[in-house]
Amino acid sequence: MEALGPRIAARNARVLAGVFVLCLSVLLSGCAGMFPQTATLRSGLPGGMSEKVELKQVPFFPQEEFECGPASLAMALDAAGAKVTPEELVPQVYLPARKGSLQVEMLAAARRHGTVSYVLAPRFLDLLREIEAGNPVIVLYDQGVWSPLTSWHYAVAVGYDYDSGDLVLRSGTIERQVISFPVHELMWKGSGYWAMVAVPPERIPATAQPDPWLSSVAALERTGDVRNARTAYETFLKRWPENTNAEIGLANTLHAQGELPRAERVLRDAARRAPDNPVVLNNLAQTLSDQNRDDEALPFIDRAARLGGPHAAAVEDTRRGILERLSSKKKN
Repeated sequence: MEALGPRIAARNARVLAGVFVLCLSVLLSGCAGMFPQTATLRSGLPGGMSEKVELKQVPFFPQEEFECGPASLAMALDAAGAKVTPEELVPQVYLPARKGSLQVEMLAAARRHGTVSYVLAPRFLDLLREIEAGNPVIVLYDQGVWSPLTSWHYAVAVGYDYDSGDLVLRSGTIERQVISFPVHELMWKGSGYWAMVAVPPERIPATAQPDPWLSSVAALERTGDVRNARTAYETFLKRWPENTNAEIGLANTLHAQGELPRAERVLRDAARRAPDNPVVLNNLAQTLSDQNRDDEALPFIDRAARLGGPHAAAVEDTRRGILERLSSKKKN
């Protein structure tokens, strides 16, 4: 993304530092409205959270001109075990016409490298919790907060010190940039507090919620990375067992890998808990049919057909195929 010139950035940093010093004394009053996310932390961190964390193992890749997106993503992916350079990521995320990278491209590129990308809830505490859990967080800033021009910039949050009220970043050409919580919030606010993590499929972010995390795993599956998607679904079900949609996803990846008996077991378990789920019934019928067990498949697909709903056309296609195979067997 476009970065501020060195002199402008230095001037803005001095101004913002002055704002921080001023607001320390009045944070509970007027300035709390300017820094609502910082204000939520004033009563202390939740019990058990460390007050100081720094992920020193996160590598540093200084950005080339306008290429903070590839550099930030390369740092996060390397920390997740996906070894990739910013140069390799440039064609995947950098848009020359915009002189920067869109969030959707950052998320998609992370998935292409076998990780699950996840957008955090727009909460300062969630950012800190992810850092404490060992997950570097990519944040999107507007560095032009004191300028009429917006200047978007990606950085990687790798540490914090609650007592001093500081956040530690890998940013631009600075390997260890320390900024105050209010300065961070002032720049972060412009993006709607946007932040993301990229984690290996056997890990779940500390702040992940079931539905959005499952959507993130499904997005990885849609890239065609069946092996990592399977691991992610299995990991999901260890945390949130008996989630029907996750079982459907796991069964899909097992089916794609040719493990039909195991896919059948997963779907039978799901069907016992969700006997009126047409997707479960359809996929179970198809899995049985693919094992040349169309007689067993027919009752399941008939039940799915009776349910109707938005999947009726797909169910009817499956049913037609099963009936055709049964008819062919009878003729032979």
